[in-house]
Amino acid sequence: MPGTRKLGKPTDQRMAMLRQQVTDFLDKGRMETTVTRAKEIAPLAEKMITLGKAADLASYRQMIAFITREDVAKKIKDELSGKYAERSGGYTRITRIGTRRGDAAEMAVIELV
Repeated sequence: MPGTRKLGKPTDQRMAMLRQQVTDFLDKGRMETTVTRAKEIAPLAEKMITLGKAADLASYRQMIAFITREDVAKKIKDELSGKYAERSGGYTRITRIGTRRGDAAEMAVIELV
């Protein structure tokens, strides 16, 4: 777990939510969520991209163990690793977009650079 934010959930539920959000984020390349969730998603997504750049079987298996869909893992390995080959980190950007109307939670857009 990269941060210490509990997000109001037990560990197993929190990790399941983060795995799913990282999978969806890497599939689409952009996601609108709360700022605290975006700050938790960013390091996990960057780790998955770094594993994809390694291009060996062990790192691919680590990706498959975390990512919930195999087609997203293949996308990371094939497309995103080539796109970020010369970049050594900082694959994500978090932009704050204001508050949500219903509960005034601070919202952000997390996107691949």
